[in-house]
Amino acid sequence: MTKTAIKPKGTDWKRVQREAAANAPIPHAASDGPYDPNDSAAVSAYWQQATMTRGRGRPPVAVKRPTLNMRIDAEVLDAFKATGPGWQTRINAVLREAVARGVKAA
Repeated sequence: MTKTAIKPKGTDWKRVQREAAANAPIPHAASDGPYDPNDSAAVSAYWQQATMTRGRGRPPVAVKRPTLNMRIDAEVLDAFKATGPGWQTRINAVLREAVARGVKAA
């Protein structure tokens, strides 16, 4: 019979508060990271030279598209959502094609 590991379901904030109140040094080995978290000068020096890079997400565009709130039939929305991620972009493409064809608004 094998034991299954119990995975924590979230942060144990009581433990975090208890450890913070104890003000004990953080265990550190040279292989753990770029600096010793117990050495305030090393921490300060590391973050002074740190640079921020953009993470995941939508890349910046030259022309920002406006946000639109509109009502459409539930069946239309469900059909686009059923095609998977990117359904909003596909709706925009359909509307762009309609404009290019010269479809007049009713």
